[in-house]
Amino acid sequence: MKMEELRNMTKDELLHQRKLLFEEWFNLRMQAAIKPLDNPKRIRQIRKDIARINTILREDELGIRRIIGEPGEGK
Repeated sequence: MKMEELRNMTKDELLHQRKLLFEEWFNLRMQAAIKPLDNPKRIRQIRKDIARINTILREDELGIRRIIGEPGEGK
């Protein structure tokens, strides 16, 4: 996922996407323990996407950059 796509999401969408990625990451780790994965690079991609989402959420928390569509924004 690209940063531009993530920056256009609301806070709820980011939190939901992060939850889905954590679940997929967990499932892939379990599969990898049993047998070789078809696409082992997917684990790395998921970890990077989670880090990107965490970065955006932290920027909002620190006031560096506001998340679009947040309640009280005056849309």
